[in-house]
Amino acid sequence: MSSKKIHIETLVNAPIQQVWDAYNNPDDIKQWNQASPDWHCPSSENDLRVGGKFKNKMAAKDGSFEFDFEGTYTEVTPLNSISYVMADERTADLKFTEQGDNTLISVDFDAENMNPEEMQREGWQAILDSFKNHVEK
Repeated sequence: MSSKKIHIETLVNAPIQQVWDAYNNPDDIKQWNQASPDWHCPSSENDLRVGGKFKNKMAAKDGSFEFDFEGTYTEVTPLNSISYVMADERTADLKFTEQGDNTLISVDFDAENMNPEEMQREGWQAILDSFKNHVEK
């Protein structure tokens, strides 16, 4: 298991309550949780509490591939931070920070060993950018 952390972030032009709600609401998650237009998130379950679980189905729109991205929350501080452990034991830490009328989201996650770090960074960043676009539309 790699102990290398990868960092991504984005500044969302929206108040923190709106950002928090859109990030954690399964109906919203299904709309933004993809890294490219040829993927989608057909289902999302989210029990946002310590010990609660989330499961988001990630699927190629052409039906060629799908997988569940899932984990268990280890820390939830409303309007501030979320930490979770993924099914493969990697961890992720998210921070939500008010910056005037905007909200900065920063994410630090454990790199996995199957794909290059830059590919992982780009994939996670693309999903975060998709979230930003969803909230700002």
